[in-house]
Amino acid sequence: MTSLTLPAAPVREILERAFAEDAPSGDITSQLLIPAEARATAVLNARVPGVFSGGTVFRDAMQLIDPDTQVELLVADGQPFDAGTKLARVSGRARSVLLAERVGLNLAQRMSAIATRTAEFVALVGGTKARITDTRKTTPGLRVLERYAVRCGGGANHRYSLSDAVLAKDNHLAVMTGGDPGRLTALLAEAKAQLGHTTHFEVEVDSADQIEPVLAAGVDTIMLDNFTLEELRAGVRQVGGRAVVEASGNVNLGTVADIAAAGVDVISIGALTHSVTALDLGLDVELTVS
Repeated sequence: MTSLTLPAAPVREILERAFAEDAPSGDITSQLLIPAEARATAVLNARVPGVFSGGTVFRDAMQLIDPDTQVELLVADGQPFDAGTKLARVSGRARSVLLAERVGLNLAQRMSAIATRTAEFVALVGGTKARITDTRKTTPGLRVLERYAVRCGGGANHRYSLSDAVLAKDNHLAVMTGGDPGRLTALLAEAKAQLGHTTHFEVEVDSADQIEPVLAAGVDTIMLDNFTLEELRAGVRQVGGRAVVEASGNVNLGTVADIAAAGVDVISIGALTHSVTALDLGLDVELTVS
């Protein structure tokens, strides 16, 4: 089952950085205009349909500013919702709620957008064996949140960082071989022999004539990059189960179903994280003075 948990320490670090940026010396507007004793109740409302992600981050943002702020999550992360759905309810000191509002809302909007987009791709490959995964094309500093949002949408995560797995891409291969493709198999096999047995080894190819030399090195996954559908189908047949087959490049909502039908195991999509538009969520506040 896909894990929908977030590690507490990096989330807190992200929120602390965000508040240091957004309110380095406090919220002078609320301090000027809002009485210290004022209380606020607010509802996080969905203006459009989508898949929720970032509820716990929204809650943590509110409570980092003021631990006494109460946040009731009405929709769980990973759950779809309709326009008009109440996603969360907030109650606390008005100044605290207003100070935390933008940071919490920004993150929930972006994370829900990623989850929603991912769910669209996942739905389109239903009935195939293809898994939808993200890439390292994430917002610097927000990777842990954006990767979590992909899981909320039913997708899977690729390697988290450069330290987690070997992925030799076209530039690596060009430097390795010095322009002599005949050396590719031997060089890859030599490199793989230096790895521990638990370290995954993936190689990207951009032409069919690279497939056999790469497979001969015993790699775990072969990425077929920017292949046409015909080339993908032929590539899957050629690999014949000797490695996991990943497709990448030219993947969008109009092409993903055909790519999955070509028989690939994994489809990696940078657009899950690098070009989504924040989902339209709003925090509607009512104030009462105690």
